[in-house]
Amino acid sequence: MGLSKRLLFVALVPPENIQNQVTEIKEYFAREYNSSHALKSVPHITLQPPFKWPTENLALLQESLETFVQNCSAFPITLSGFAAFPPRVIYINVVKTPELLKIQKDLIGFTETTLGIVHPASKTRPFSPHVTVAFRDLTKQNFRAAWLEFRERSLDFEFTASQLTLLIHNGKRWDICNEFPFFSKN
Repeated sequence: MGLSKRLLFVALVPPENIQNQVTEIKEYFAREYNSSHALKSVPHITLQPPFKWPTENLALLQESLETFVQNCSAFPITLSGFAAFPPRVIYINVVKTPELLKIQKDLIGFTETTLGIVHPASKTRPFSPHVTVAFRDLTKQNFRAAWLEFRERSLDFEFTASQLTLLIHNGKRWDICNEFPFFSKN
């Protein structure tokens, strides 16, 4: 019997009030620019990009993340304005703080060393924290129109990141699988 593998990723998820406002922006993109793919997950900042993992070993993955968060402290996150990865992706910019850069680097190193999870692109590309509001299904033409509308738009949210969230793909969308509160809240 083969192991069934599921796609998972690890992220920081903002509190519900910010999630709701970001989801409204995603819904606007779905309505006005025919881009609804971003609605397939809760608003989030990816720390460990999607990877395949055997569902039979989910407990091992969860125990490892519980171990990892014991050395993590809550830290502030600032979402500021919009940015893009042309020609398809528009996102809310996340301010690169030393704490955010450190937890991402530590997590990538930890999952590779402890679990053998390797994301090749993460080794060559700098970490670019973001909250996607439109991607993949945004046409180039709609990207240009949407970018004209959003590039100067201001947006400012602050929240405290106090846990990691493990998301799992159910075949259609990403569901929250588990949350791992940071050990010390500062």
